[in-house]
Amino acid sequence: MKDILSKVIEFRDQRNWAQFHNPKDLAISISLEASELLENFQWKSSEEAVEKNHQNIKDELADVMIYSLLMSDALGIDIEQCIREKIAKNEAKYPVDKAFGSNKKYDEL
Repeated sequence: MKDILSKVIEFRDQRNWAQFHNPKDLAISISLEASELLENFQWKSSEEAVEKNHQNIKDELADVMIYSLLMSDALGIDIEQCIREKIAKNEAKYPVDKAFGSNKKYDEL
C-alpha cells in the first residue's frame, strides 16, 4: 500500500496539485468518481455493465481508490490500519453464525 501511495503522491506533486487536495475537496472527488463508477451500471444488468464497460469500471474504481489514498494521507490516516480496524468492527457487528448468507443489516440479525 505504501508503494502505491508513494506513486500517487509523486504524480500529484509533479503537477503541484497538493494545493487542491484538502479533505473537503478530496471527499467531493471520491463521491464524484464513485458516481462515475455507478454510471457504468445505469440501466444495465450487472453482467451487461461489466461486459460492456469493464475498462471504464476499472478506471473509475482506480480514481476512487486514488482519491481515497490521497485523503488518508492528507488526514494522517494509516489506511492499512484503518481497514484492519474496520474489519474488526464489522466482525463484531456481523458474526459468522448470524450473518452467513444473509444480506440483513447488523441490527436485523
